Amino acid sequence: MIRKATLNDVKVITNIYNYYVENEMPTFEENPVTTDFFKEKISTSSDRFPWLVYELNSSVIGYAYASPWKPRSGYRFTAEISIYLQHNNTEKGIGSLLYKELIKQLKEKGFNSIIGGITLPNPPCVRLHEKFGFEKVAQFKQIGTKFNKWADVGYWQLLLNE
Repeated sequence: MIRKATLNDVKVITNIYNYYVENEMPTFEENPVTTDFFKEKISTSSDRFPWLVYELNSSVIGYAYASPWKPRSGYRFTAEISIYLQHNNTEKGIGSLLYKELIKQLKEKGFNSIIGGITLPNPPCVRLHEKFGFEKVAQFKQIGTKFNKWADVGYWQLLLNE
């Protein structure tokens, strides 16, 4: 079941995210975050930028959210999206369900463009974005580092009003 994230979800969202902080490259965060990090993000996000969770058997196993692409007013119709799933629940279709709903809500809210940033290589995440029609528009080489390793970041874009 997909539903709006609440402050009651902060602990599990933090745990899901911190797995990737400590073990994998999708985020360049190098130190685990506290629940306060996500409390602030969720509580300060507006209704314009959805935060969604996926529940299975009353347990949150993934989340996806939208945030502003840039702070200037001219970018107000563009959102950046992110998704994180429990590491043992990837590639089971949950990400697709979350993205389908997130994209639908952003379109209903009048957004024109959605951006997804992906640490590369990450074939499953690239497949997810391209499944929904996102097109690769940029790649920055060796832009981030983690685990003493440089990584590229690619950007995929979906135009909602074409």
